Amino acid sequence: MIKINLVREGRAVRGAGAAPAAASAAAAGGPSNLNNAMVVGGLVLGAILAGGWYFVENNKLKERQATVETKKQESARLEAIIKEVDDYTHRKESLQRRIDLINQLKQNQKGPVKVMDRVSQDLPDLVWLDAMQMAGGVVTLSGRGLNPNAIANFVDNIKNDPLFEEPELQHLTQATQVPLVYSFDMTFHFSYAPKPESASGASGATTTATGTTASSKTSTGTK
Repeated sequence: MIKINLVREGRAVRGAGAAPAAASAAAAGGPSNLNNAMVVGGLVLGAILAGGWYFVENNKLKERQATVETKKQESARLEAIIKEVDDYTHRKESLQRRIDLINQLKQNQKGPVKVMDRVSQDLPDLVWLDAMQMAGGVVTLSGRGLNPNAIANFVDNIKNDPLFEEPELQHLTQATQVPLVYSFDMTFHFSYAPKPESASGASGATTTATGTTASSKTSTGTK
């Protein structure tokens, strides 16, 4: 009688079928692991690239911030220089206005002072002035004298002065009887440039006529 151990054979069959199943499972999981490795590698490469890009951009940002800070410092320095230049310009303009004002005042004072000095030099004895006015290059004198000849000498001195033009004796009258005093008014033009010699040389020819006119006016006032 033949006996067959079915239990052992079944185990053997099951053992023989398990090996191909494991091999097929291993074969089925191979591409999945490769994909996972590629994904992980891509993530790592992306992280490296992102880190490098961040590092580069961060350096650029720092350089730009440093440039902006340098520009701000330079701008502040230039603003301080510009302010100093503006202050200097304002001070210079203010000083120039003061200088111009002083020069103008000196120029305005030059004419009257010079004219008064020349008139005082031309003023003879026995004649004195009561008032003198200057306007538009014209001098107007009011004065008195003890005799017509002294006043005529004053007219001649003004006429012979190189800075004065031909004087005009407007009137000569007797002001008081005791003491005998004559009053007169006279006008003439003046200039800061001396007149030509010909004008001053020809003035002597009119001295007698002026004295005669003054004497005739004196006689008229006495009557």
